[in-house]
Amino acid sequence: MMQRRTLLGTAAAALAAPLAVPRIGAAASQRVIRFVPQTDVSVLDPIWTTTYPTRDHGYLVFDTLYGQQGPEHGFAVTPQMVEGHTVSSDGKEWRFTLRPGLKFHDNEPVLARDCVASIRRWGVRDSFGQALMAATDALSAADDKTIVFRLKHPFPLLPQALGKSPPNMCAMMPERLAKTDPFKQVTEMIGSGPYKFNAAERIVGSRLVYERFAGYVPRPSGTPEWTAGPKIAHFDRVEWKIIADPATALSALATGEVDWWWVPDALLLPVMRSNRDLRVRIVDPTGFIGTMRFNWLNPPFDNPAVRRAVIGAVSQAEYMTAVVGKDPHLWRDGVGYFCPGTPMASKAGMQALTGPRDLAKAKADLEKAGYHGEKVVLLAPQNIPTVKAVADVCNDMMKKIGLNVDYASMDWGTLVARRTSMAPIGKGGWSVFSTFWSGLDMYNPAIHPFLRCNGKDAAPGWPADAKMESLRDEWLAAPDEAAQKKIAVAMQLRAFDVVPYIPLGQQFNPTAYRKDITGILNGIPVFWNVRRS
Repeated sequence: MMQRRTLLGTAAAALAAPLAVPRIGAAASQRVIRFVPQTDVSVLDPIWTTTYPTRDHGYLVFDTLYGQQGPEHGFAVTPQMVEGHTVSSDGKEWRFTLRPGLKFHDNEPVLARDCVASIRRWGVRDSFGQALMAATDALSAADDKTIVFRLKHPFPLLPQALGKSPPNMCAMMPERLAKTDPFKQVTEMIGSGPYKFNAAERIVGSRLVYERFAGYVPRPSGTPEWTAGPKIAHFDRVEWKIIADPATALSALATGEVDWWWVPDALLLPVMRSNRDLRVRIVDPTGFIGTMRFNWLNPPFDNPAVRRAVIGAVSQAEYMTAVVGKDPHLWRDGVGYFCPGTPMASKAGMQALTGPRDLAKAKADLEKAGYHGEKVVLLAPQNIPTVKAVADVCNDMMKKIGLNVDYASMDWGTLVARRTSMAPIGKGGWSVFSTFWSGLDMYNPAIHPFLRCNGKDAAPGWPADAKMESLRDEWLAAPDEAAQKKIAVAMQLRAFDVVPYIPLGQQFNPTAYRKDITGILNGIPVFWNVRRS
């Protein structure tokens, strides 16, 4: 409680203080926007990792073949780098034509062979991409402008796969970069998006800089929406400032040192709403869903009975209150394995999470499952307040039910690297970590990364369950939405049985920006369409 009072007191002082940092000149300010992301971008390659700061960086630098609209249009995809496509009568051949004027940041033209190599690399790492490539017999460039898929069987969701938003965007890179091993990071940032990455000005842990790409040709028509439509860059320069301390970030926003803070600390929202120079609003109606991810390779969570025992101790309300406080408009519990309010969500099996919480029973269930005090290494990031709050609740709950917890404190970048380790506990391995996924990532089984149960090809945690994978294949081949919903119910019931992760509730993150910034689109943070009034 003392920390909360201190933070609020500092926030109030920040807003009451006179202009402490002079804003850049009026002419220059029209050309530059300064942004505070959730955290630093520890990995630049948007294929290699699923972290959101990397995704947001990726949409500045790279473009995609299709863009995705918001919930008002059912998350439909529309052409972005392509003019359109044709499909053969049997549904097994798709031909995509690139639109004219596409260039990479080195001023080389974007060719079909670049796109083919990019799709192949993405298809190894992304869950939807894996399904697409499994259905693909051949992928080639018929000429400089034409991409051809020849499929083993019809895959009507092909454009949706190429245009899906978060994470692991299907980023188009030059062929020479796209031929990099998918499990090795690309560090040279040459894309074809509206902004170029300025590597020379990057200061790790402090700043990233992007410059408007004069050679970018936006789509000639359409309405900007989420990642779809014309991408018109109004700023010459985008600067990301890494500010870990919430009070410092608020002071920078209040004085005009920065223009936009993507994820403000929830405790500061009332203070920001009282400032006439700031605007606060929720831009993503799908929110973010907390997850407790288990490592299936190491004891004790290689045992499904142990994973199931932990469910009985999880209170989603407790997690969400720790993250954003008691404001009921900012969170929701009763969250299953698909994003609430979307077509695949259901109440199937939800009594496991919504029934009475019983720590004593959970402890007894652990003993019955055969838990004998094995060390549980909990990865706990300290520089993202929301994820740290979740880790702290996990730590407390797990100790109360008798787990031998080793609270491994680190920054988020270190966690992202360490969670890729498949090593045993005694050799740098891990047991459990928590993170948040955009609700859009949990919209359906095709894109849901933490429902993939394909073993060592799955996301860190590496669950392996042939039944879940079979249900996913059935969903991809389902003839209509009614059939899809029935299969999604079966998948949720299976998830409660094998427990690839535990849902921890849904939060809604308002974003905050100066009142002279306009044109911020709903969805993820993108910098086209944004301008200063």
